[in-house]
Order: sequence, then structure tokens, then C-alpha cells
Amino acid sequence: MSTSFRIISLGTLASHPLWTETSDPRTPHATTTLITSGDREVLVNPSLPPPMLDVRLKERSGIGLSGVTDVFLTSFYPDHRRGLTGLEHASWIMAETERDAMESFLVQERAEAESHQDTERLVLINDEHQLLERVKIAPDSIAEGVDLFPLHGVSPGCCGLLLPQPRNTILVCGDAVATTEHYERGMVLEDCWDRNRAIESFKEAVEIADLLVPGRDNLIHT
Repeated sequence: MSTSFRIISLGTLASHPLWTETSDPRTPHATTTLITSGDREVLVNPSLPPPMLDVRLKERSGIGLSGVTDVFLTSFYPDHRRGLTGLEHASWIMAETERDAMESFLVQERAEAESHQDTERLVLINDEHQLLERVKIAPDSIAEGVDLFPLHGVSPGCCGLLLPQPRNTILVCGDAVATTEHYERGMVLEDCWDRNRAIESFKEAVEIADLLVPGRDNLIHT
């Protein structure tokens, strides 16, 4: 069975630290990738709002949101998942470490909001928790030729997808490698959960892959 991938939408940072920018001129969103394995259509990081994402999918793959069977999140950060509301029919999956970390975080946030009787914050936290409850733990291999590749550091359980091919190895790496400039300078994002682990994950990604799908940019040949 052949496995293929296609970038649906290129991501961007609100402000690129390696460009000459002093403000946040853009709305941040993650690079969205479609992986096809047999009859499985796995959408990675559905970052755009559903109407925009549906158009991009039809432009780039011809299937639209309705043709997606699975959603994989490299992390649970909000700008990786704006399109989830248009993908209620699909299975939502994420690495166990990331899911557990987000569950613990939301439990702590809820306790703090309750102690301050912050009802507005509680509504937001409950909404986030309802989304998280829909997300299942991903198996080590989510489809034939599509394997989990842990890249902890940028977020507690950031996880990419490894696609071994006959002639090269492809890694959809999320924010573990953010942009071409970050790759060229050997840098990770400034706002990391654990900077040291993020640096190690960056090195592992670059070492194992011939082709990277970064978190906020186009393809990178290593």
C-alpha cells in the first residue's frame, strides 16, 4: 500500500523572530498536511477555520472536509486546530503524552478559576475540555506507513508523523522545526515548554528525515 502526503495550507508565525518584525502583523496558524494511506485521509493540524480549510482541501486534493477520515494534532495548541468544528465526522487523535499534559493543565486551570469564581474563564476552560475529550490517544502506527515520532519540548508531548518511503524519509514535525530560517540556524521557537528537550527533538528530526514538513513553512530538504 502506498502512502502519500500533500501540504494543504502553509502556516505562519504571528511574528517571525528571524525577520525584522517588532509587532504581530499576522494571525498565526500551523501548516496543514493531508496524508493518504489506503482509504485513510489523515489531516494533520487543521489550522484554518472550516470554510477556508474546505476550500483549500478541494483546491489541493479534491476531497474537501467531508473526505477526511482522521485528524492528527501534533500538539493541542489552539492555532493548530481551528478547523475541528468542521470535522465532527472524523476521528481526532493525538499522542498520549500531549493529551495527558493538556488534561492536567485544564484541570489545574479549572481549579484556579473556580477558586476565583471566574465564570467567564470557566466557560472557556470547559469548552476546551469538551474538545479534548473528543481527542483519542493515537496508536504508535496510525495507518500503514504512518508512524508516531515523539518530538517533545515545544509542547509537553509534541509528536510528529514519520512516513518512510522507498527513496526517502518524510517527517511531518509540527513546531519542533518551525520555519526554514529556524532550520538553517539550528534554532527552536522561543516560547517552548522545555527548551532543552525542544533542541534535542529538533536535532532528532533533522537527523532522521530527508524531507521535513515544518510547523510554519513549506517543505525543507535536509
